Order: sequence, then C-alpha cells, then structure tokens
Amino acid sequence: MRPLAFGLLVCLAAMAAGSALSAWIAIDPGRRLAAATRAWSAPGPLGCADDLRCDTLTGCTLPSRAPRPLMEALPDDQAHRRYVDALKAFRPCRQSVEFVARGNTPEVVRTAGASSAAISFAELANRWNGDVLWAPASASTDVITRFGDEARAVFGPIPDIDCGDNAAKVIPLEIDGNIVDLKPNPGVAGSPLQFEHRDTAGRVVKWSTQIARCDKPSLAGNVTYCGMNSRVSRKVIGSVEWVALCRKSSPHQEIDPEPYWQRNNPNFARLGVIGFNRQSGEIAFFDGSKDRPHFDWERPFVPPGGRSYHDESGRMEAAGLYDPTFQIQCSACHDNKGPYVISPHMGLSRIGYEGGATGESASAFSLGDYIPTMPHEERLPFRVIGSAYTSTYATDLARAQTLQDPSGNCTECHTLTTQVTGQRIAADAAGRDPVITDPSWSDTVSVRAELQKLREIDAHRTDWARRSGEGKIHPWMVPRNGGKVGAGGHQIDEDDWRQLSNCIWEAGGAECNYRPLYTACPPPATPSGGDGSLPTDLSIAILPSNADEGGAERVLRLNWRYLNDYGGVPQRDDVRFNIAIRSVPIPQSRKPPDEEEYPAIAEASDDGFVAIAGNVGNVGNAGGLMTIRNLSYIGHRRFTEPAPATTPREFRADVPAMCGQRYLARILPKRFCFDQNGIQYAERGELVFADVECN
Repeated sequence: MRPLAFGLLVCLAAMAAGSALSAWIAIDPGRRLAAATRAWSAPGPLGCADDLRCDTLTGCTLPSRAPRPLMEALPDDQAHRRYVDALKAFRPCRQSVEFVARGNTPEVVRTAGASSAAISFAELANRWNGDVLWAPASASTDVITRFGDEARAVFGPIPDIDCGDNAAKVIPLEIDGNIVDLKPNPGVAGSPLQFEHRDTAGRVVKWSTQIARCDKPSLAGNVTYCGMNSRVSRKVIGSVEWVALCRKSSPHQEIDPEPYWQRNNPNFARLGVIGFNRQSGEIAFFDGSKDRPHFDWERPFVPPGGRSYHDESGRMEAAGLYDPTFQIQCSACHDNKGPYVISPHMGLSRIGYEGGATGESASAFSLGDYIPTMPHEERLPFRVIGSAYTSTYATDLARAQTLQDPSGNCTECHTLTTQVTGQRIAADAAGRDPVITDPSWSDTVSVRAELQKLREIDAHRTDWARRSGEGKIHPWMVPRNGGKVGAGGHQIDEDDWRQLSNCIWEAGGAECNYRPLYTACPPPATPSGGDGSLPTDLSIAILPSNADEGGAERVLRLNWRYLNDYGGVPQRDDVRFNIAIRSVPIPQSRKPPDEEEYPAIAEASDDGFVAIAGNVGNVGNAGGLMTIRNLSYIGHRRFTEPAPATTPREFRADVPAMCGQRYLARILPKRFCFDQNGIQYAERGELVFADVECN
C-alpha cells in the first residue's frame, strides 16, 4: 500500500540554512553536479533509479516524514516543525542546481573545445536571434517567483486574489437545519456577540453562546470544524478558472464568539488558490505563507510572480506572501480531475440539502451554482503544474490512481482515487468506516489514523444531520439517488462498501480497474497524445550577408508559423523551438537528402547541449553540427509577456552560411512541462534543407 506521506528534498546547498539542520541533510555532491548539466533537458535518473526520494531533475534527496492523515494545516509539533525546516532547507539545493544550469546568458561566450567555425557560427546566430532565444520562467530562481512565471506560461495571466470583492461568496454555517452567524444580540444587556440562528424564512429561531457541533463539519483536517464566514472567490478567464479560499480558522479548531468570526471582519487564517484549465486538465496549487499570523482580504493579493516579468514590486511582495515550502499537499484532496473538493461543508446546493438544489434549504442557504458541476471521467487529462510543487510530491503523483467501484454504486457518476477523495471524502459521504479485508501492518496503521480523523470530524456533527435524526443529510451520498439525501435512499451496504474500500486503499485487484490519476505532459506538434498544433508555412531562403559579418558569406532565413493553442489559452507560452543544423559539402548529384542525413532528434534536444554563445552551441562538440535552442516567435523578447494570439504566430531564425555547403535543419518544438517530466519534444519535428551556391 502507498504511504500517506513522503519526504522532501535537501542537499549540500542547504548547509547554508544552519548547522542545526545538518543531522537530516543528505549530501551527494556528485549527483548534484551531474544535475547541473542536465536541468531542463531530457529527464534522466541522475543516480535516482533506486531512490524514490530522489528528485530526478536535480539529484536532491527527500528526507522522510512520519505518515499521518493528510490535512490542510500541519500540526504544530516537533516532528512537523522539523519537517517544515527540512523543506525550507531543500529549496536552496534546487536553486543552486538551477542557477548553474541557467548560467548561459546572451553575453557569455564559451569557446573551450569549440572550433573557430563553431565559435563564429554561434556568435553570429546569437547576435541575430538572441533577443528571442530564452526559456520561459527562467528569469528567477526564487521559488515563488519562478512558480508564478511557470503558471502564467501555462494558464495565461493570473488575476489578483480577491476575497473581498462583491463577487466572492461567504461559506455558510448550518446547525440543526438553520443558518448561523455571529452578531451582537440586542436582547441581552450590552449586546454581546452571540450566535444567531435563522430558519429558511429568515426568522430568528434562537441565540446561543457557543457552538460545539454543526450539520456539515469540515473534512479538511486540522482546521476549525465548524468555522463560519470564510469566503470563496472564483474568476473565469476563457477555459481557465481561479478559485481562492480565504478560510477563517483557529489554532484550537473550535469557534468562539469573538469579533474575528464576524462576517465583516476581514482577517482570516489560511489562503489557498487553485488554477484549473477545463480543456487541458492542468491544475496548479499555491498557499499563503504559514509564517503569517493572519491575512486580510480588504486588499487584493498579488499573484505569485507578480503580474509580469517586469512587475518588480509585485514579484517581491508575492515572494513573501506565499508558502515556498509547499508543505500542504493540495493535490491529495483536489484530485477528482477538477479544482473543487465536493463536500457539504462548502455549501454546494447539489449536496447535503433535502430536496436537492431546488429545495427550500438549498435556495435559502447554499452558494447555488457558484461552484459549478464539472465532468468527471477517468480518461480525462489531469496534470499538476509547478516544478517546485511536483518535485516535493513526485512519488505521490506518480502512484495516485483512479479506481472503479466493483459494485457500480459510486463511480458511475464520480471520480474516486486512492488519495483523499477516496480515503476520507468517500468514507464520510457513505457514512462508513475505512476497512481493508486483509491488511498489512502498514495498512492497519494508516487506516487507523484515517479512522481517528473521521471520528474527530463526526464528533462535530449534529444529531439533527444524521440519518437517525430529523435532517437525514448524512450520509450525504447514497446508492442510486446520489446526493438526493431526502429521496429515501439507503446507506451503501457493508459488503459493497468493503469491496470499494479495498480498492480505495490499494488492496484490491483487477475488479478495481486501477488507472494512473495524473497524465503525462503532452508533447507539442504531436497529434497522437500531444496537443496536435503543427508548424505551418515552413520556408527557407538564402539572403546576402553584410560585408562586415565575418564568418558568413550568406544568411539562411528559416520561417514558419505556429500557434500554441493547447488548452485554449491565447497567452500560453510554454513551447519553444530548437533548431539543429548540419552542414556538408553540396553533393555533385544535387539529390535531395534522405531523412537519415538530417540531424537526429537527439541532436536537436537539450540533452548534452554545450553552449558556446548564449543559447547557441552544439551537442557533445559534434563536428559540423550546431544547435540553436529556445527560439520564441518574432518580437517576443526576453522576459516579456506574450501577446494574446488566436492565429499562428510567425517564427524566424537567421543563421550564417558558407558557399558550397548544404545545410540540413531539423526544427523541433518542445514543451516546458514545469513538472517532473522536464521537457517533452515533438515526435519528429520539421525538416528543411538548402544548398548555398554562390556562383
């Protein structure tokens, strides 16, 4: 069975964080130095093949943490403080490797081992094209800044996070079928703050001085079970939506009649934001810093990375606003191929209300359709964006699976997984305890820990909400009737639940129909399994060279058009082009070249690339072969935001050429995945040649 928690990465560079950490820092400088030459190239093991805690892109090693039920907030105990310190130490390791790998700048020329012809080619090609030779999200090694740049490259502009605007919704608190708020009680001397209970008609039915239970306690873990007046904000930009939760919570996880809990008090404890593309299934998570005592929604929050590469003040502000450790594993709960955790606590109209979305209670109390229904089909693409996040949870992401309910009760309409969607949310929805028929010792420990968390949640649930009570809204999912809790449906029977629970806890067999939850990064310009958008209008022209351009008797100009339209984002910016060019004497036959005469795909990739000038160099100092990498479209200068586009953009590369030579070029699109896949290349690329005859 998969452990519920995994470790994270630290290495030699983390020693700078202080000697107190030295007891848990794994040092492998050989692996780290190897990684420095491989970052952002084709992913390789870097000595990680037998080490699940090793980051394959950098060689940094993850220290383990004790398995515990996954939670939205980590407990404040010694073990978890040590875990967070280790996370903070890991980041300098990745940053140091990335810094070395990013050492290629347009001004730097490295000539060691290169021929004079190669140096001349590289200098000219870099001079002519250098402004558009750059990798997306490569402007900074700061964890949060780079994360924001990666997210913008995939999702387009990120809106400010604003839970204080009029469009944001207040998450309701319901007790005994009534809605509850904290207000001054005018019927008591001094009008002290007390909890006002109103029915569906808006009538005050009572006041209370404390709250111990509610109808729909939170399933998040280590947050206030029956909190009130948290806010959720949802903004949609084309196919992308951004959902922010500004959660009020207390350290002791209970609620008191204090001003903090009032609806007009802008202070809150936890900020969580999710970006999701409905077309591509790509998702990103970022949390507010855990070092802040509170947040305030009176002013919008700048997104990670600011609003652009040149938003210096916004980038600096965001670097201190968000959590650079990614200590909360958001993907373990938000894993049903959509951005939302579906539970009654969020006040969704379609679950937890007798009569469903059109019933009296839902109409009076719920958020309505503010959080919409999304398609749940196990074959839909689903991928987490953010190299820092995915490096921390790479093993979990690789092992997570969707499953099929053998009884057919639950997965006809819902996506269930071997993560929290199955282990906690399905158990609470069904009102059943997690169980494994033939558990191992580690299974027993994990199930027991999750059962304890479910019992803590249930201890905060009102008797009114139970099937035996008046409300009958829990269990909140029943066979055949789904979320229609008042339709007379019955709880899933024990035998069916046992089969499903075995599948959820990875103790099932073929009957569970396990499939990987997360899908691979799609290669560009690859119709089968990729994004399908292909370069068009490819041409090559031979132009005269200026007399002062030594080393170039002619100029080869390559032109093509390409639209990066994966996910329907007009400002998507995660695709670049590499160009591998081989020069040979013009054959006497003038016969067009066969495909094997062109540079191989490996020679057009970044693996083994040796820079000579900026992003121009060769692969392994191969004679007669030069590579230009990270070409963007015309006018997209280094560290500028892409202009929106719905029609193909124009790409151009000018390269030096000599008379009497044949030039064979492979133009290879590549996608920066910003996850543990590193870079994905097109299957073939485009081939073009020219004979430079100067007679």
